[in-house]
Amino acid sequence: MVKEIKSYNTAQSKEDKKICNLLAEVIDTNLKNAENKIWHRHPVWFLEGNPIVGYSKLKAGVRLMFWSGADFDEDELKVGTGKFKDASINYTDVNQVSESDLKRWLKKAVKIQWDYKNIIKRKGKLERLK
Repeated sequence: MVKEIKSYNTAQSKEDKKICNLLAEVIDTNLKNAENKIWHRHPVWFLEGNPIVGYSKLKAGVRLMFWSGADFDEDELKVGTGKFKDASINYTDVNQVSESDLKRWLKKAVKIQWDYKNIIKRKGKLERLK
């Protein structure tokens, strides 16, 4: 785990820290070629400069978000506003995190990607990668 993400996780409450550490561990293990860093104040993993997955602490808990998750066809992931292709899930307890679900979603995140890296260049228009 990179130093900045470790610091982010350490700054959370006891339960949220457990959730964040588990998420980071599973994501790191399953996205070995991903770059990871704090981006917009939250841990995010990128493939070839394109954001794939990240998590953040919100009032409702720790939100795990997949940038292209709306196309994963997964009932557990709540689709965002519709403007983008994101989907997420909130956790309030580490026991809510299903590692098998997370691993399946990470596999889909590699295969199903929308080009967020070039969204500004394309004036807000998303295009599907791969």
